[in-house]
Amino acid sequence: MIKNLNLIDSKLSITNRIAILTFCRNDIRNALTGSYLIDDIINTINYVNKNSNISVLIITGEGKAFSSGGNIKEMLKKNSSFSGPVEEVEKKYRNGIQKIPINMEKIEIPTIAAINGPAIGAGFDLACMCDFRIMSNKAYLAENFINLGIIPGDGGAYFLQRLIGYQKAAELTLTGRQVSADEALNLGLILKKVEADQLLKEATKLATDIAKKPKNTIRYTKRLLKMGSKLPLSEFLDFCALFQGISHNHKDHKNAIKKIKVKK
Repeated sequence: MIKNLNLIDSKLSITNRIAILTFCRNDIRNALTGSYLIDDIINTINYVNKNSNISVLIITGEGKAFSSGGNIKEMLKKNSSFSGPVEEVEKKYRNGIQKIPINMEKIEIPTIAAINGPAIGAGFDLACMCDFRIMSNKAYLAENFINLGIIPGDGGAYFLQRLIGYQKAAELTLTGRQVSADEALNLGLILKKVEADQLLKEATKLATDIAKKPKNTIRYTKRLLKMGSKLPLSEFLDFCALFQGISHNHKDHKNAIKKIKVKK
Protein backbone atom coordinates (compact mmCIF):
# COMPACT_ATOMS: atom_id res chain seq x y z
CA MET A 1 0.00 0.00 0.00
CA ILE A 2 1.25 3.50 -0.88
CA LYS A 3 1.49 5.77 2.14
CA ASN A 4 -1.26 8.40 2.45
CA LEU A 5 -3.31 6.91 -0.40
CA ASN A 6 -6.41 4.85 0.29
CA LEU A 7 -7.69 2.88 -2.70
CA ILE A 8 -10.43 0.26 -2.38
CA ASP A 9 -11.25 -1.05 -5.87
CA SER A 10 -7.99 -0.09 -7.60
CA LYS A 11 -4.26 -0.40 -7.18
CA LEU A 12 -1.51 2.10 -7.91
CA SER A 13 2.08 1.32 -8.78
CA ILE A 14 4.85 3.90 -9.19
CA THR A 15 8.10 3.34 -11.08
CA ASN A 16 10.51 5.87 -12.58
CA ARG A 17 8.08 8.80 -12.13
CA ILE A 18 5.27 6.85 -13.85
CA ALA A 19 2.13 5.90 -11.93
CA ILE A 20 -0.21 3.17 -13.16
CA LEU A 21 -3.77 3.14 -11.80
CA THR A 22 -5.42 -0.23 -12.42
CA PHE A 23 -9.14 -0.82 -11.87
CA CYS A 24 -9.65 -4.12 -10.03
CA ARG A 25 -13.38 -4.80 -10.36
CA ASN A 26 -13.44 -7.31 -13.19
CA ASP A 27 -16.53 -8.85 -11.53
CA ILE A 28 -18.54 -5.82 -12.69
CA ARG A 29 -16.37 -5.06 -15.73
CA ASN A 30 -14.80 -2.15 -13.84
CA ALA A 31 -18.07 -0.21 -13.71
CA LEU A 32 -17.58 3.26 -12.27
CA THR A 33 -20.86 3.23 -10.35
CA GLY A 34 -21.79 0.60 -7.79
CA SER A 35 -18.10 0.51 -6.83
CA TYR A 36 -15.47 2.73 -5.23
CA LEU A 37 -13.75 3.51 -8.53
CA ILE A 38 -14.93 7.13 -8.61
CA ASP A 39 -13.36 7.75 -5.19
CA ASP A 40 -10.24 5.84 -6.21
CA ILE A 41 -9.80 8.03 -9.31
CA ILE A 42 -10.26 11.24 -7.33
CA ASN A 43 -7.93 10.13 -4.53
CA THR A 44 -5.29 9.18 -7.09
CA ILE A 45 -5.53 12.56 -8.82
CA ASN A 46 -5.14 14.38 -5.51
CA TYR A 47 -2.17 12.16 -4.66
CA VAL A 48 -0.26 12.67 -7.91
CA ASN A 49 -0.92 16.41 -7.89
CA LYS A 50 0.82 16.62 -4.52
CA ASN A 51 3.66 14.28 -5.47
CA SER A 52 6.23 16.07 -7.62
CA ASN A 53 8.06 12.78 -8.21
CA ILE A 54 5.20 11.51 -10.41
CA SER A 55 5.13 12.92 -13.94
CA VAL A 56 2.71 10.69 -15.88
CA LEU A 57 -0.39 8.69 -14.94
CA ILE A 58 -1.51 5.61 -16.89
CA ILE A 59 -5.08 4.40 -16.33
CA THR A 60 -6.07 0.85 -17.28
CA GLY A 61 -8.38 -1.98 -16.28
CA GLU A 62 -7.76 -5.42 -14.86
CA GLY A 63 -9.60 -8.25 -16.58
CA LYS A 64 -11.67 -8.10 -19.75
CA ALA A 65 -12.84 -4.47 -19.69
CA PHE A 66 -11.32 -1.02 -19.38
CA SER A 67 -14.60 0.15 -17.88
CA SER A 68 -18.24 -0.56 -18.62
CA GLY A 69 -19.20 2.86 -17.27
CA GLY A 70 -22.49 2.83 -15.40
CA ASN A 71 -23.47 -0.36 -13.59
CA ILE A 72 -26.71 -1.54 -15.23
CA LYS A 73 -27.59 -3.69 -12.20
CA GLU A 74 -27.41 -0.54 -10.09
CA MET A 75 -29.84 1.16 -12.47
CA LEU A 76 -32.41 -1.53 -11.71
CA LYS A 77 -32.19 -1.02 -7.95
CA LYS A 78 -34.70 1.18 -6.15
CA ASN A 79 -32.07 2.76 -3.91
CA SER A 80 -29.01 3.58 -5.99
CA SER A 81 -27.17 6.52 -7.54
CA PHE A 82 -29.67 6.38 -10.43
CA SER A 83 -32.93 6.29 -8.47
CA GLY A 84 -35.19 8.92 -6.92
CA PRO A 85 -36.99 12.09 -8.06
CA VAL A 86 -35.36 14.47 -10.53
CA GLU A 87 -33.78 16.72 -7.90
CA GLU A 88 -32.30 13.76 -6.03
CA VAL A 89 -30.84 12.12 -9.14
CA GLU A 90 -29.37 15.45 -10.25
CA LYS A 91 -27.65 15.80 -6.87
CA LYS A 92 -26.33 12.24 -7.05
CA TYR A 93 -24.80 12.90 -10.46
CA ARG A 94 -23.16 16.13 -9.31
CA ASN A 95 -21.75 14.46 -6.20
CA GLY A 96 -20.93 11.20 -7.98
CA ILE A 97 -19.93 10.52 -11.58
CA GLN A 98 -19.47 14.21 -12.42
CA LYS A 99 -16.63 14.42 -9.93
CA ILE A 100 -14.53 12.51 -12.45
CA PRO A 101 -14.46 15.18 -15.22
CA ILE A 102 -14.09 17.97 -12.67
CA ASN A 103 -11.03 16.31 -11.17
CA MET A 104 -9.60 15.04 -14.46
CA GLU A 105 -9.52 18.66 -15.61
CA LYS A 106 -7.50 19.51 -12.49
CA ILE A 107 -4.83 16.84 -12.87
CA GLU A 108 -1.43 18.45 -13.33
CA ILE A 109 0.36 15.66 -15.20
CA PRO A 110 -0.22 13.97 -18.57
CA THR A 111 -2.60 11.02 -18.52
CA ILE A 112 -2.66 7.94 -20.74
CA ALA A 113 -5.67 5.64 -21.06
CA ALA A 114 -4.38 2.13 -21.80
CA ILE A 115 -7.63 0.69 -23.12
CA ASN A 116 -7.34 -3.05 -22.51
CA GLY A 117 -10.94 -3.96 -23.28
CA PRO A 118 -14.37 -2.43 -23.90
CA ALA A 119 -14.67 1.22 -22.83
CA ILE A 120 -18.40 1.86 -22.71
CA GLY A 121 -20.46 4.90 -21.75
CA ALA A 122 -18.78 6.68 -18.87
CA GLY A 123 -15.80 4.34 -19.32
CA PHE A 124 -15.36 5.65 -22.86
CA ASP A 125 -15.78 9.20 -21.61
CA LEU A 126 -13.10 8.67 -18.97
CA ALA A 127 -10.71 7.60 -21.73
CA CYS A 128 -11.62 10.75 -23.67
CA MET A 129 -10.71 12.85 -20.62
CA CYS A 130 -7.13 11.56 -20.80
CA ASP A 131 -4.44 13.27 -22.84
CA PHE A 132 -3.58 10.11 -24.78
CA ARG A 133 -5.36 6.87 -25.62
CA ILE A 134 -3.57 3.66 -26.59
CA MET A 135 -5.92 0.81 -27.41
CA SER A 136 -5.75 -2.97 -27.58
CA ASN A 137 -6.82 -4.44 -30.91
CA LYS A 138 -9.30 -6.55 -28.90
CA ALA A 139 -11.04 -3.55 -27.34
CA TYR A 140 -13.89 -1.39 -28.59
CA LEU A 141 -15.47 1.93 -27.67
CA ALA A 142 -19.14 2.84 -27.38
CA GLU A 143 -20.94 6.02 -26.37
CA ASN A 144 -23.97 3.87 -25.66
CA PHE A 145 -26.07 6.01 -23.31
CA ILE A 146 -28.84 6.42 -25.89
CA ASN A 147 -29.32 2.65 -26.03
CA LEU A 148 -30.30 2.83 -22.35
CA GLY A 149 -32.62 5.79 -22.81
CA ILE A 150 -30.31 8.24 -21.04
CA ILE A 151 -27.85 10.98 -22.00
CA PRO A 152 -24.09 11.25 -21.27
CA GLY A 153 -24.60 12.63 -17.78
CA ASP A 154 -20.89 12.57 -17.02
CA GLY A 155 -20.02 15.21 -19.61
CA GLY A 156 -19.16 12.89 -22.47
CA ALA A 157 -20.73 15.17 -25.07
CA TYR A 158 -18.31 17.90 -24.01
CA PHE A 159 -15.15 15.84 -24.43
CA LEU A 160 -15.92 13.69 -27.47
CA GLN A 161 -16.63 16.55 -29.91
CA ARG A 162 -13.39 18.24 -28.86
CA LEU A 163 -11.51 15.17 -30.02
CA ILE A 164 -13.22 14.34 -33.31
CA GLY A 165 -15.49 17.29 -34.13
CA TYR A 166 -19.21 17.84 -33.65
CA GLN A 167 -20.56 15.84 -36.58
CA LYS A 168 -18.75 12.57 -35.85
CA ALA A 169 -19.29 12.92 -32.10
CA ALA A 170 -23.00 13.40 -32.74
CA GLU A 171 -23.12 10.29 -34.95
CA LEU A 172 -21.43 8.11 -32.31
CA THR A 173 -23.54 9.56 -29.50
CA LEU A 174 -26.89 9.36 -31.29
CA THR A 175 -26.36 5.81 -32.59
CA GLY A 176 -24.56 4.38 -29.56
CA ARG A 177 -22.72 2.01 -31.88
CA GLN A 178 -19.43 0.23 -31.23
CA VAL A 179 -16.17 1.62 -32.57
CA SER A 180 -13.33 -0.81 -33.29
CA ALA A 181 -9.68 -0.04 -32.63
CA ASP A 182 -9.09 0.39 -36.38
CA GLU A 183 -11.89 2.93 -36.73
CA ALA A 184 -10.84 4.71 -33.55
CA LEU A 185 -7.35 5.12 -34.98
CA ASN A 186 -8.71 6.44 -38.29
CA LEU A 187 -10.91 8.93 -36.45
CA GLY A 188 -8.01 10.19 -34.36
CA LEU A 189 -9.73 9.01 -31.19
CA ILE A 190 -6.66 7.03 -30.19
CA LEU A 191 -2.95 7.60 -30.64
CA LYS A 192 -2.07 3.99 -31.35
CA LYS A 193 -3.59 0.51 -31.77
CA VAL A 194 -1.49 -2.35 -30.41
CA GLU A 195 -1.60 -6.08 -29.76
CA ALA A 196 -3.24 -6.84 -26.42
CA ASP A 197 -0.05 -8.21 -24.86
CA GLN A 198 1.87 -5.07 -25.89
CA LEU A 199 -0.59 -2.53 -24.44
CA LEU A 200 1.10 -1.66 -21.15
CA LYS A 201 4.51 -1.85 -22.76
CA GLU A 202 3.52 0.76 -25.37
CA ALA A 203 1.77 2.96 -22.81
CA THR A 204 4.80 2.80 -20.54
CA LYS A 205 7.11 3.60 -23.44
CA LEU A 206 5.21 6.82 -24.17
CA ALA A 207 5.04 7.62 -20.47
CA THR A 208 8.80 7.11 -20.16
CA ASP A 209 9.52 9.45 -23.08
CA ILE A 210 7.51 12.14 -21.29
CA ALA A 211 8.60 11.41 -17.70
CA LYS A 212 12.30 11.78 -18.48
CA LYS A 213 11.70 15.44 -19.35
CA PRO A 214 12.05 18.16 -16.64
CA LYS A 215 9.23 17.47 -14.22
CA ASN A 216 8.35 21.09 -13.47
CA THR A 217 8.16 21.88 -17.19
CA ILE A 218 5.88 18.89 -17.80
CA ARG A 219 3.31 20.27 -15.38
CA TYR A 220 3.39 23.82 -16.75
CA THR A 221 3.17 22.56 -20.33
CA LYS A 222 0.17 20.39 -19.47
CA ARG A 223 -1.57 23.43 -17.95
CA LEU A 224 -0.89 25.51 -21.05
CA LEU A 225 -2.21 22.81 -23.37
CA LYS A 226 -5.47 22.71 -21.41
CA MET A 227 -5.73 26.50 -21.34
CA GLY A 228 -5.08 26.79 -25.07
CA SER A 229 -8.55 25.63 -26.05
CA LYS A 230 -10.36 27.85 -23.57
CA LEU A 231 -8.71 31.26 -23.44
CA PRO A 232 -8.55 34.16 -25.91
CA LEU A 233 -5.10 34.40 -27.50
CA SER A 234 -4.07 37.59 -25.69
CA GLU A 235 -4.96 36.12 -22.28
CA PHE A 236 -3.30 32.82 -23.19
CA LEU A 237 -0.08 34.62 -24.15
CA ASP A 238 -0.09 36.37 -20.77
CA PHE A 239 0.00 32.95 -19.08
CA CYS A 240 2.71 31.80 -21.50
CA ALA A 241 4.85 34.77 -20.51
CA LEU A 242 4.26 34.14 -16.81
CA PHE A 243 5.01 30.40 -17.00
CA GLN A 244 8.08 31.08 -19.14
CA GLY A 245 9.34 33.55 -16.57
CA ILE A 246 8.95 30.89 -13.90
CA SER A 247 10.61 28.29 -16.12
CA HIS A 248 13.64 30.45 -16.94
CA ASN A 249 14.24 30.86 -13.22
CA HIS A 250 13.71 27.20 -12.31
CA LYS A 251 16.51 24.70 -11.74
CA ASP A 252 14.99 22.41 -14.41
CA HIS A 253 15.91 24.95 -17.10
CA LYS A 254 19.39 25.54 -15.73
CA ASN A 255 20.08 21.80 -15.50
CA ALA A 256 18.81 21.25 -19.05
CA ILE A 257 21.10 23.96 -20.40
CA LYS A 258 24.06 22.42 -18.57
CA LYS A 259 23.30 19.01 -20.12
CA ILE A 260 23.23 20.52 -23.61
CA LYS A 261 26.63 22.15 -22.99
CA VAL A 262 28.07 18.84 -21.80
CA LYS A 263 26.82 17.05 -24.95
CA LYS A 264 28.49 19.65 -27.16
